[in-house]
Amino acid sequence: MTDAMLKPRISIVSTLYKSEQFLDEFIGKCSVTVESMGCTAYEIVIVNDGSPDNSLRKILEIKQRYPNIKVIDLSRNFGHHYALIAGMKYCSGDLIFITDCDLEVDPSILKTFYLELNQNSYDVVYGYQERRKGSLGEKLLGGLFWRMFNLLSETKIPENPTTERLMTRKYVDALLQLGDKNIFLAGMMYWSGFSQQGIPVIKSQRKTSSTYTINKRLSLLVEAISSFSAYPLKLLFKIGIFLTLVSFIYGCFLVIRKFLDPRMVLPGYTSLAVLILFSTGIIVTAIGIFGIYLEKMFNQMKNRPLFITKNIYE
Repeated sequence: MTDAMLKPRISIVSTLYKSEQFLDEFIGKCSVTVESMGCTAYEIVIVNDGSPDNSLRKILEIKQRYPNIKVIDLSRNFGHHYALIAGMKYCSGDLIFITDCDLEVDPSILKTFYLELNQNSYDVVYGYQERRKGSLGEKLLGGLFWRMFNLLSETKIPENPTTERLMTRKYVDALLQLGDKNIFLAGMMYWSGFSQQGIPVIKSQRKTSSTYTINKRLSLLVEAISSFSAYPLKLLFKIGIFLTLVSFIYGCFLVIRKFLDPRMVLPGYTSLAVLILFSTGIIVTAIGIFGIYLEKMFNQMKNRPLFITKNIYE
């Protein structure tokens, strides 16, 4: 039986989105890394997440030289986390390594992850940044994202995790069983449990601008918090109780003052206008937060697939 007929021992999973210029180097480094580990039975699963450039055509050209590449072509752009779920679903390795193909993290880090996982019998070895790369704005926004998530969520995640993660098949099968329709992969991965160990990873500066805009980061933060925490709803309840109590005390104060001094003029238009605007802001915010959670429930109840596969190239 040839190596090609054997069940792949390691599956490397990555996604495509404006990735054309990275693919030759990425695939080459992945192949060299795995073979240097003595593993000849492996596969590289690439998920095309509706990339608008020629990434799909490029990876299919490379596949002619690397037959162990499997390409999953999604019907449109579903998002990075959804594409990774697709890759994990279609891979067949005993160990699954997910990584980005933009080469910010060298694929050779797999060897370090593999050694750590085997020596200590972990289910997961993941990467994290001790110091975030990028501009001051990127560092501040990234740090704020994870602090906000951990502050508002019951599921605590080590700050600054990277995409890179080596996982056992048992862990991946459990992860895929969660059935979430609102995907925040980092939260799902830690909520699942199992024995996990982090390793510091140094990320280099991306050659092109990041596809994660500020708007996408904010959307991801809302998705993350609303998927893993009901704390905003509890906070709204506490704010409502507090405002009710303050209003009651203030009302009693005004009545008592009016009773003691009938000549006193009650606060006029300005105070009333400020109170109405403040109350309206609280109400609108509360309705918005309720709307976000109702949307999550609606998406879950629709039970649509997380992604639609257009083609599979094996």
